[in-house]
Amino acid sequence: MAVTEVSGPAGWMAAEVRDGGDWQVHLDERAQREILDAARTGPGAGRFRLPTLGPVLREVRERLVHGRGFVLLRGVPVGELSERQCEAAALGLTGHVGQIIPQGPDGAPLRHVRDTGADPAGAVTRSYQHSGRLGYHSDPYDAVALLCLRPARSGGLSSIVSSVAVHNEVVRTRPDLAQVLYQPWWHDRRTGDGPDSFYTKPLCTPRPDGGVSFAYGPDYLRSALRGAGVPPLTPAQAEVMELLDRLTADPRFALTMDLRPGDLQLLNNHVVLHSRTAYTDHPQLERRRHLLRLWLAT
Repeated sequence: MAVTEVSGPAGWMAAEVRDGGDWQVHLDERAQREILDAARTGPGAGRFRLPTLGPVLREVRERLVHGRGFVLLRGVPVGELSERQCEAAALGLTGHVGQIIPQGPDGAPLRHVRDTGADPAGAVTRSYQHSGRLGYHSDPYDAVALLCLRPARSGGLSSIVSSVAVHNEVVRTRPDLAQVLYQPWWHDRRTGDGPDSFYTKPLCTPRPDGGVSFAYGPDYLRSALRGAGVPPLTPAQAEVMELLDRLTADPRFALTMDLRPGDLQLLNNHVVLHSRTAYTDHPQLERRRHLLRLWLAT
């Protein structure tokens, strides 16, 4: 197939958005009061009534799906809510943006992102369970949302890149490697050592609207090599990963966010890759880094 560049607002560069504020939505006092009232009622979007904020969240969904692919909602009043009420707020707010997808075999509607002391290299360790650095990756399903309850003592910065812009750079500079993006790669679900944990799919797939969906997770590509019968990376695949690591680390592409309490970050996994720096926590348990993660179908 002929691999070509993709156009549209999702192909942004960092300089275009770094100093702009249109990707941030600041909640006013009225919106915060709506969240506080609704969080005491229930988590579902149908029960989570937001007369003022609801239309704003529908616009957020449009930006997420048809715009640049990322929005930062600021000012969720997490400091005035219990942990259970924060869960209700996260579920209720994101339920106005998309359909909440259960995470994992237990069907949990959200995950608590905090360091449990898990080994980052463990065969079944998930990225939300440790404090190590995360390479640029996309999560499953259409979108991922992260609500910050508490930041770390230091580190834990969130960085995003446009995977469309990275794709286009590969097409421009290394068209031979661009072809490899569309070929099957082995991935690891990290559900154990059995064959069900390993599967193949391309990194890039064409979208019906003429765009591209970029599914990438270097940690899970490398750990797939532990699978019985999984071949080593080809020289071309290894070169692609080296190139992607260089591009995603390039300040031309990367936009960094220091998520603070009450920040709700929403990312379109088809067109945005995200990462996290390693972090150091507070010694007190009640002050340690704590985010809520949700997956959405839009």
